[in-house]
Amino acid sequence: QVQLVESGGGLVQAGGSLRLSCAASGSIFSVIAMGWYRQAPGKQRELVAIHTDGGSTNYADSVKGRFTISRDNAKNTVYLQMNSLKPEDTAVYYCNVVVISAYGLGSPEDYWGQGTQVTVSS
Repeated sequence: QVQLVESGGGLVQAGGSLRLSCAASGSIFSVIAMGWYRQAPGKQRELVAIHTDGGSTNYADSVKGRFTISRDNAKNTVYLQMNSLKPEDTAVYYCNVVVISAYGLGSPEDYWGQGTQVTVSS
């Protein structure tokens, strides 16, 4: 199985920065994609950013230009650098990874981190 451990959330002032980290461990054969989602109270979970195995990235329009996703493939770790934070960025942020497990049947498997709270005060 695969485990994801998130860190880096917290309470920050508007305009400030945070960096989220998510480390994947376990029986991973290959990583298809790693990304970040967020969910604010009363809202659906939404994609924030994703980094594919080919190195391409995609961002939600609301964070483009402010957030940067990156990966350390050797550590199976994905980061989300969040700059110019706004109160509307307040949410629980979830790491997501799609992998081919070492002991599976070769099909992609989806895993989620425990979530980390990001609160941006005005």
